[in-house]
Amino acid sequence: MEIIRIVPEMQRRAEELRLQGRRIGFVPTMGFLHEGHLSLLDLVRRHSDISVMSIFVNPTQFGPNEDYEKYPRDFERDERLARERGCDILFYPSVAEMYPEPYRTYVNVEEITEVLCGASRPGHFRGVATVVTKLFNIVKPHVAAFGQKDAQQAIVIKQMVRDLNMDLEILVGPIVREPDGLAMSSRNKYLSGQERKDALVLYRSLQRAQELIAAGERHAARIKAEMEAIIRSVSTSRIDYIEIADTVNLRPLDRLKGEVLIALAVWIGATRLIDNVMVRV
Repeated sequence: MEIIRIVPEMQRRAEELRLQGRRIGFVPTMGFLHEGHLSLLDLVRRHSDISVMSIFVNPTQFGPNEDYEKYPRDFERDERLARERGCDILFYPSVAEMYPEPYRTYVNVEEITEVLCGASRPGHFRGVATVVTKLFNIVKPHVAAFGQKDAQQAIVIKQMVRDLNMDLEILVGPIVREPDGLAMSSRNKYLSGQERKDALVLYRSLQRAQELIAAGERHAARIKAEMEAIIRSVSTSRIDYIEIADTVNLRPLDRLKGEVLIALAVWIGATRLIDNVMVRV
């Protein structure tokens, strides 16, 4: 496995591979890898000749009071996991490499970034869209993979790729869960023992929503009320949002129809967790 830290070096390597007719698959991450990230590496390896994974904790997608400084980092562990999983190139740039001074250019996807997580994290998706655009220009992939756990992010990236005529395919890998149902996340590291148990209410509420839909319930308000009751049953929880939206425009729905996204963000103690399911009705 090659490790590349310099932007022009990664660009030259990507161009060499393209000239050789090699198909590049790419997984952008912020590191502290878990099985969710590694499953995306598996996914791109099935669709490419060369796999590239980036590790970069992107400062522009964090708000002023968020966890950029304490976000978990362990490059040696990440390097080992990526190597063992068959990654060909690990791209590990510094902030100075990605955002050389003076930096003045950002990418903004409108409307669908202003709801759900975008409503409570203003500027977050501007940072995401910007860093992903930069990474696409650096790694030059033919295909890139994102996780369904960050459903809004995946929808935003697909929209950006389509709108800006980026010549690559976006794949979305399924949520990878712990045996008890908790969605894998690097931020799970922040949870205490009791909070880790309490966090299971996120998935339980989503399961209840699916049960109600399977039984014929189509009113979003009724589904969200039952989800809220489950989440509020643990004292450590604080709901950021529970929403049921269409999967194209992310507009909230009063009545379920077609493919819908049931998404939530909940604070368990001091840790904000997200989860979701997609359902076709």
